[in-house]
Amino acid sequence: MTRWYLGTIGFSYRDWLGAFYPAGMPQKGFLTFYSKVNNSVELDTTFHSIPRPSIVQSWINSTPEEFKFCLKTPHHITHELELKGAQGAMTEFIDSLQPMREKLGPILIQLPPRFTQEKLDLLADFIVTLPPNLLYAVEFRHRSWYNEKTSQILSDHHVGWVATDFPSLPKQINLTTNFIYLRWIGVNGMYQRHSFERVDKTSQLKWWFDQLRSNQDQVHAIYGFFNNDYAGFAAGTCKRFKQLAGLLDEESDAPYQARLF
Repeated sequence: MTRWYLGTIGFSYRDWLGAFYPAGMPQKGFLTFYSKVNNSVELDTTFHSIPRPSIVQSWINSTPEEFKFCLKTPHHITHELELKGAQGAMTEFIDSLQPMREKLGPILIQLPPRFTQEKLDLLADFIVTLPPNLLYAVEFRHRSWYNEKTSQILSDHHVGWVATDFPSLPKQINLTTNFIYLRWIGVNGMYQRHSFERVDKTSQLKWWFDQLRSNQDQVHAIYGFFNNDYAGFAAGTCKRFKQLAGLLDEESDAPYQARLF
């Protein structure tokens, strides 16, 4: 049976107070509250720095046993080094996550737009050094990667190919391992506030659900994360998708926005 792990990209947004989190809730209570509604989260904070042990432990303590974290690889590795000679830094990052091993979903390796398929050998050299007992998913931001060569190298090493709803990139699912990782991203900085959905994405969400459902029998897990820039309010769009997919009771009293569009 395929497990669905759905959530948002980040969770500590003060704009969500009153729209998702109870008004006045202190930020230290956000993750515990969030994990009662969603069973997974993608954390962007690790993109900026390797987390301290105390932070990792707080994530573990604030969430239930079955909760999954998908953590973004630090930009020093993906954007500064562009994977070249990055094995040591990647090992340091992965070592920092060992205490939360049972709660780890795929580690997200997001490559910059300038990282084209001309650097295929760099990607190959990097992938072969990754510890095999964890899950990884690569997101490409350049169209040159969308071909069979990419499928082959990722499949050979059981690494996921991240599907994205992102301007200028193909909207498609490329199966390269036994899980799917999908990100609904949108245009960075599209909305100044993130307290309610600004646009109706229902038709796009239905389309994506059909794509996921057609591949569902080939994978053991589906990870999907919504960004605030996709429709204006990631927590609301995540709930909307769950309802469309039949993964949430229509009468659910899970926190949600009071205003639509």
